[in-house]
Amino acid sequence: MVFRQPAETQTLFAELSERLRALEAARGFASLKGGFSRKRIGDAQYWYFKTSEAAGGQREYAVGPDTTATRAVIDEYRRGRAATDEAAAGIARLCAMLRQGGAVVTDAAIAKVISALASAGVFRLGGVLIGTHAFIAMANLLGVRWQSSLHTQDIDVAVAPVLEVAIGRQEADVPRALDSLNLGFLPLPGLDPRQPETSFKVRGRALRVDLLTPRPPRHGGEPIPIRRLKACAQPLEFIDYLLEAPVPVPIVDGGATLVNVPDPARFALHKLIVGMERPVTARTKSAKDLQQAAQIIEVLMEDRTGDLELAVESMNSRPKRWRATLRRALERLPGSAAGAKNAVRAKLVT
Repeated sequence: MVFRQPAETQTLFAELSERLRALEAARGFASLKGGFSRKRIGDAQYWYFKTSEAAGGQREYAVGPDTTATRAVIDEYRRGRAATDEAAAGIARLCAMLRQGGAVVTDAAIAKVISALASAGVFRLGGVLIGTHAFIAMANLLGVRWQSSLHTQDIDVAVAPVLEVAIGRQEADVPRALDSLNLGFLPLPGLDPRQPETSFKVRGRALRVDLLTPRPPRHGGEPIPIRRLKACAQPLEFIDYLLEAPVPVPIVDGGATLVNVPDPARFALHKLIVGMERPVTARTKSAKDLQQAAQIIEVLMEDRTGDLELAVESMNSRPKRWRATLRRALERLPGSAAGAKNAVRAKLVT
């Protein structure tokens, strides 16, 4: 069973999504916080801009000599900065209204880490938030509140090894972004200490970031370099299914951060399969996978049956064994989900 958010809250969330997408599209020089300073070099004066964005650390950029053209650039920045600050204030107000209206809010510490990753450019470069924090964000996207309380300190980000969309040469330094938070993030060695790390963890706390990527056929399982993120990711089978149709969604806490999450229908089917594939020792996680999938499917069957049909159609192009696993997983759904079982089974090819 899920609980519907008030219509007013859903409208506010839609407005927040539009504002964040517009702000992201207009991202430029004025989006950087910082200030200008003038330095004398030889007999001339030069202007510099210093920024201290949390995810990037303090950096200084040369703007140009003290000329009319350079001063015009500075004036343009200040006008743009004022507009950006005004937009940010409006977003903060919307977030306050959403919290009062019953929207699902992400834990402050988790939101801080996700915001740092976003500021560094992880989601602009194809990163997709998966796992429980994606499930939390989907509640607002679908206009519901999940029936169970959700608490996890694991932040899972999936990313393809190569960014296929041509957007110019861009990079996001994940280790540096996490280090700049001053929370004590350290690379977490894997089972084989000779291989590069794919996880970062705060010493003495459960707070952790895992980087994941699709596993190529006949791959040995060793970490795969994601050069544009200056990090490596752990390859997992079937992750590519989640990466094919991501959806931009705000993470709401004291403010808001725009991230990518998987298409909810694909996320639900993926959860069913993963839940069946977990070892016996991970029964608790398997039960959580099933519960999350059941709740999403319940909403989709009422509001967005077409999304579920498209997700199943895409599943039909996947390996036969995944469809067989999905069929077995459907039998574990509660009796109240009989309609969903029949709808998915009817579309699945054998």
